[in-house]
Amino acid sequence: MTQDLRIGIIGVGMMGADHAERVARRISGARLVAVSDPDTARAATLAATLGGALDGSPGAAPDGRLGGVRVVEDPLALIGDAEVDAVIIASPGFAHAEQLMACLEHGKPVLCEKPLTMDTESSLRVVEAEHKVGRSLIQVGFMRRFDPEYARLKQLLDSGELGRTLLLHNVHRNKTVAPTFRSEMIVRDSLVHEVDVARWLFGDEITRITVHAPKPTSLVGEGVLDPQLAVFEMAGGAMADVEVFVNFQVGYEVRCEAVAERGSATIGLGVDVLTRQAGHWGGAVPDDFRVRFGLAYDIEVQRWVNAAARGEIDGPTAWDGYAAAAVCTAGVQSLQEGRPVAVEMVSRSEVFG
Repeated sequence: MTQDLRIGIIGVGMMGADHAERVARRISGARLVAVSDPDTARAATLAATLGGALDGSPGAAPDGRLGGVRVVEDPLALIGDAEVDAVIIASPGFAHAEQLMACLEHGKPVLCEKPLTMDTESSLRVVEAEHKVGRSLIQVGFMRRFDPEYARLKQLLDSGELGRTLLLHNVHRNKTVAPTFRSEMIVRDSLVHEVDVARWLFGDEITRITVHAPKPTSLVGEGVLDPQLAVFEMAGGAMADVEVFVNFQVGYEVRCEAVAERGSATIGLGVDVLTRQAGHWGGAVPDDFRVRFGLAYDIEVQRWVNAAARGEIDGPTAWDGYAAAAVCTAGVQSLQEGRPVAVEMVSRSEVFG
């Protein structure tokens, strides 16, 4: 393509608004042209802030690029809009299946925030529908693959310098979440990141998951199981564990340690800002994911834009989204039943031949 990729964003809550600002301000080769959200007032305010006119008329973006940001009330209309070349989906997970199918129908490249869909069956239908289209259009927003620390860890493990990777230890903590964030959402919306990390770093599928629930923090509502401890068993015999604690109170903290035959490697320690002063040492703990993974999101979206302009994707695929959904479905069952649950997936050959 010789002109900027015209991008529409569906869902402008915290994540969607962050992507909108990213596309409008920091991503080259792209232009934000439309947003859609059930909260039309919020969408209109965002569009105006990023250079659009409330009446949808053309305007100039703050950096001088021509063209305003329109508010399109119907997300499916945004997908079908002839002036939208590609779509970022940041809507709630329950809406993803319909919106992804619309993107496939219109041949629009799409970056879909996790989860791909809310269950294994609908995720598989999306994979099969994309396969019938005949080209890859869907990239899933597992942005940790784009974080420089995770990328260096992957490169180190793949080099074989440490020998075969045997174990992964993961910590995933949020400062706080909304009171509506229930136990199953901890699996589907938080743990899902470590599901993808384990599959990616090991280059292997997860075959069984056990989710343990210790005595919950007193700071959550009745029936909410937080924190949780998950154990993944990989097809090749390796294992991974994950502590997920979404009401940690301190800040946003994500760590990963890989243990291999001849050594180990740890990321997420925040050593870049480690200080020693007045008899103390330490550093800052960010409040939320936008600080810890801001660069990862920038790299992810820029590479997605570059690939979409070439008619390709450059990151986690619909299949990766399906695999994560299958693991999380088994994880919710394990949480509810208090036992290990096998992950049920079709083989790639059943879909792709």
